[in-house]
Amino acid sequence: MPHDQPVPGPRNLITDVPGLLVGNAADPSLKSGVTVLLGEAPMVVGVNVMGGAPGTRETDLLAPDKMVSAVDALVVSGGSAFGLEAAGGVVDGLRALGRGFAVGDMRVPIVPAAILFDLLNGGAKDWQENPYPALGRAALAAAAAEFSLGSTGAGAGATVAGLKGGLGSASLTLPDGVRVGALVAVNAVGSVTVGDGPHFWAAPFELGAEFGGMGPAPRVRSLFPAPIKRLGEATTIGIVATDAILTKAEATRLATAAQDGLARAIVPAHTPHDGDLVFAAATGRRPLPEGAALSLGHAAALCMSRAIARAIYLARPAPGDLLPTWSEKFGAQG
Repeated sequence: MPHDQPVPGPRNLITDVPGLLVGNAADPSLKSGVTVLLGEAPMVVGVNVMGGAPGTRETDLLAPDKMVSAVDALVVSGGSAFGLEAAGGVVDGLRALGRGFAVGDMRVPIVPAAILFDLLNGGAKDWQENPYPALGRAALAAAAAEFSLGSTGAGAGATVAGLKGGLGSASLTLPDGVRVGALVAVNAVGSVTVGDGPHFWAAPFELGAEFGGMGPAPRVRSLFPAPIKRLGEATTIGIVATDAILTKAEATRLATAAQDGLARAIVPAHTPHDGDLVFAAATGRRPLPEGAALSLGHAAALCMSRAIARAIYLARPAPGDLLPTWSEKFGAQG
């Protein structure tokens, strides 16, 4: 039915955008994992990088002036540079499914990827063979409309200042029917909560009690929280998506707008020691109404902020953790 204000989709996940599936795979002993966003059909994708230390694969081809017009999947992985190999596992899996960019009688799956640094989080990193290609293929095989949040997938070993990080997602349906969603692995140098308390920087944008319902902090004690993580152990990787028809240039602009949501939810954000990056994907199921680009970008930023807070709120403890989860530190506050 028509409504005057945006509302969360039925799952409050990025898969509320028609045409998208998400799969997670993680290794508890490794304390790391992979998340795959799969388009049921090739997607138009743009990217924006604002962190100073990104790790990526095939992001250059997403520029509006490059030849490839659509991609099959996006990969977010732990493991720093080792995690870039997760995309290879996804490429192999997609090739077996007959997916990919047609070149003569061959098909080449197009799978851009970005990684976060979780190599010093207490997990077993003494592997003899890189585990990430297998994790990537397993995440692809698990792709579905329903998926878990918190300490799973690419967020399995993530941390933020003083707390475990995680994987988050959120969605909105706009009054004109366009759907928007966000998916994010939160592994920041900065803080997602205000000062020493439980309140989230993203609280003004919360819908219902999706991350505790506590509202904004009574007062902000410090606008310059001291980073707790060692520099370089970071990066937040996000994806925003819509079912609107977008060009690559418009998708790039959508990714740029979503970075505002990241900066509202993590303080500080976009540091020289983070590789903060946002992909934007369009499944092209419906025309974008005239003048709707403004609300689309704003909705993407709102979903990103909410997804970041949900990632930390839903993180769960595991043996060998070096940092507490939000629920361990603050208890049932919501």
